Amino acid sequence: MFRELVKDDEIMRYISGKGLTSKQAEDKFNAILEINATPHLGYFKVISLDRQLFLGDCKLVSYKKDPSVFEIGYLLKKRFWGQGIGTKICESMLAMASRINAQKDIVGIIDPDNAASRALLVKFGFESFFLGVEDDVPTEKLILKRT
Repeated sequence: MFRELVKDDEIMRYISGKGLTSKQAEDKFNAILEINATPHLGYFKVISLDRQLFLGDCKLVSYKKDPSVFEIGYLLKKRFWGQGIGTKICESMLAMASRINAQKDIVGIIDPDNAASRALLVKFGFESFFLGVEDDVPTEKLILKRT
């Protein structure tokens, strides 16, 4: 499931610029397994409850540049874009973050060209605080201040 999701160039355009190779996907999956060892945080499958379909994945993790902040993220198969699923994912991830620590700020990191992702985060109160290049990738960071 994971490999099929992350090999797609169109899906990964705003994440890594293009789909991952088999080796990159394996390395990413192993990194996810390490992150998922952290209690209450990690990467999660997004499943349609009514049809039991794999839709994509999402994450709530400690932000690697500042562990006092959460980071959320989401990735959906193309056929599920534009159906309000991103809104449901954000609602769930923000609710989970509140249960874990309602005072922690939350960061979302996007490609600056991903207008849909920006609109989704802004809808939940996130504000842009960084626009530039990070790790050789165009990057915009938005934050939801909760303190």
